[in-house]
Amino acid sequence: MASFIARKGPGGHRVWQTHIRRRGYPAQVRTFDTKAEAQAWAAIVESEIARGVFVSRAEAEGTTLTEALDRYEREVTPHKKSAYDERYKLKAWRTSNLSRRSLASIQGKDLAAWRDAEIRRGSSASTVRRKLALFSHLFEIARKEWGMESIVNPVDNIRLPPPGQPRTRRLVDDEEARLLATAKTYGGEIGPIITWAIETAMRRSEISAMQWENLDRKAHVLLLPETKNGTPRRVPLSSRALAALDRLPRRIDGKVWDMKPDSISQAFERVCLSAGIEGLTFHDLRHEATSRLFEKGLNPMEVAAITGHKTLQILKRYTHLRAEDLVGRLG
Repeated sequence: MASFIARKGPGGHRVWQTHIRRRGYPAQVRTFDTKAEAQAWAAIVESEIARGVFVSRAEAEGTTLTEALDRYEREVTPHKKSAYDERYKLKAWRTSNLSRRSLASIQGKDLAAWRDAEIRRGSSASTVRRKLALFSHLFEIARKEWGMESIVNPVDNIRLPPPGQPRTRRLVDDEEARLLATAKTYGGEIGPIITWAIETAMRRSEISAMQWENLDRKAHVLLLPETKNGTPRRVPLSSRALAALDRLPRRIDGKVWDMKPDSISQAFERVCLSAGIEGLTFHDLRHEATSRLFEKGLNPMEVAAITGHKTLQILKRYTHLRAEDLVGRLG
C-alpha cells in the first residue's frame, strides 16, 4: 500500500509526499500539492505494478528538456552530417517555454501550443516541421537508449503543419550582375562563393568544407568526400568556377574558404539588401544552378550525379525550368 506523509513545502505550505514500495520494484517517491493528487498518482502506479506493466518514470520526471537537449548534443549530434546546423535548432529549443519542464510532463497539447505560436511569429511550416522532427528524435533516443521507456513521444499526438510549396525563386533580369557587383564592393570571399554556388550547385555546408587537396584542376573536378546525404561525389567544374578560385590565397589549414556556413548566409543577406534584391536566399542559388544544368541539356541522372540528389522526386523539387528557355527546343 502507498503511504502519504504531510510535509512543509516551499513557502511553508503543506505538501503530500507519496511513498510506494513493492518487492521487486524500485521505491517510488513523489510529492504533490494536495492529498487527492497524491492518491490518484499512487492508484495509477499500484495498478500498473499489479498488472505487470509498470515502468519507472523517475528518470523522465527528473530530467528537464534542457538537460535532455544537452545530453543529446553531446552524444547524438556529433555523429550527424548536419551537426553544425542542428546545434542552432537545439539552442532554439533551450529558449522555449518548455525548456524547464520535465520530459515526462510534456504533452501533445504543449507542443500544439508551441507549434501555433511559432506559426504566428512567422516561422515557415518547413522550419516548424524540422524543429519538431529534432524534438521527436530526442524523445525516441530518451525512450529507447536512455532508459526512459515510460515517456510518450508528444510529437506523435499533434498535427504537423502541412509541407510548404517548394521554392521556385530564381535569378531574374539583371539580378546576377547586380549581386556580383555588390558582392565585389562588399569584399571578402562572398563574391567568389556566389559564383561558385551558381556554377556547381553545391550546398552551403559543402562549399564551406572544401579542401584544396580535393581539387583536381587538370581534370576540372572537385571531390567532396563528405556530403549531406553521406555519399561522396565528384563535381565537374566549369572554367568560370575555376576562375573564381584564381585569386584565393592558400590557407595553412588546407581549406579553400574561411567562411562558415552561417557566415555565408549572413554575408549573402547583406549583399542582397545592398543590391536591392528581395526574396532570395543563398540556397536559391542551388535551385538556380540545378535548373541551369537541365537547360544545358543534361538528363536527370547526369544532373543528380553533379548535385548529389538521392532521388529524382527530390531533384524535381529543386528544379524550376523557365518555359521561355525551352521554347527554342520545341521547334
